[in-house]
Amino acid sequence: MSLYEYIAAAPKTELHVHLEGAIQPSTLLMLAGRHRVDLPAENEEELRNWYRFRDFHHFIEVYVAITKCLRTVEDFELIVYEFGADMARQNIRYAEVTFSPSTHLWINGVHQDVWFTGLTEGRRRVKESFDCEINWVFDVVRNDYPERARFDYTTEVAIEGRNDGVVALGLGGLETGYPPAPFAPWFDRARAAGLHSAPHAGEHVGPASIWSAIRDLGAERIGHGVRAIEDPKLVDYLAEHCIPLEISPTSNISLGIYPDMASHPLKRLHESGVAVTVNSDDPPLFNTTLTDELNLLVDPCGFSRETIDEILLNGVRFSFLPEENRRRMEADFLEELRALRDEPANRPGL
Repeated sequence: MSLYEYIAAAPKTELHVHLEGAIQPSTLLMLAGRHRVDLPAENEEELRNWYRFRDFHHFIEVYVAITKCLRTVEDFELIVYEFGADMARQNIRYAEVTFSPSTHLWINGVHQDVWFTGLTEGRRRVKESFDCEINWVFDVVRNDYPERARFDYTTEVAIEGRNDGVVALGLGGLETGYPPAPFAPWFDRARAAGLHSAPHAGEHVGPASIWSAIRDLGAERIGHGVRAIEDPKLVDYLAEHCIPLEISPTSNISLGIYPDMASHPLKRLHESGVAVTVNSDDPPLFNTTLTDELNLLVDPCGFSRETIDEILLNGVRFSFLPEENRRRMEADFLEELRALRDEPANRPGL
């Protein structure tokens, strides 16, 4: 068994993936037809080409078009169920999925009773059909600033959803020009209510964004965070305080943060003691999967199986599952990974 086969068979988690950005082109075409939404493409190939990242403003254009195709309870249930089916195909047991409530209300006029009912029913069906678990990170869209009503809305529905799978408040959208500090009041409110803090930072903007996410928003995990590598003191701080990074290599390259994997700091961050997790971000938009992203740990990173196991387990250890559930899942993963590497036929390749 090669390391690639090992990764394919291994149990996995994903901590940084956007639900809207995980919709496959075939599904979006079907939804567009259902609701008579015009898309700049008539088939899957054309839609994949349109999906392809050009710049961040085009990326937002794609997201808005996706949002306009989501209108009913059944739509939201469908995209969650299809996401869960893909989890099962990749042996992803648990995912913390980012969702942006305010875009659905302000862009499309879809209210909480519609989208949250769909999310909840889809989540239930995923557990029932595939024994995969989904929890939610509700995302404040930073470039809505200074529309306080939108931030209030996202924070309020996140707090209301604590008993139905919402585990954290996130901060996404356009990072340049929208630093973390002004969003502190909403993160303070969410954290006081028992939610975790998982903002994006240190992708398009450098280490100052990550420092602010930690100091002003109480970040427990950092979405992306790869530009921490530019500040040795920050790297040491992340390592010392066990603040993990949710790294999505193909996303970082597609968005032009780094030109290629040879330049990507994932390996250097890991070797500096920073806890890293590997994620897909918006898989069809970047023509990737979580398995593809994990395969980068083999080539070009050249990590050993032991290091790959460590990174796989980081997805469990730094999840926002309750402590008892987290320990149980980690024990299950360890047992499965041990069984994979202990099979006699597997030993020569590992």
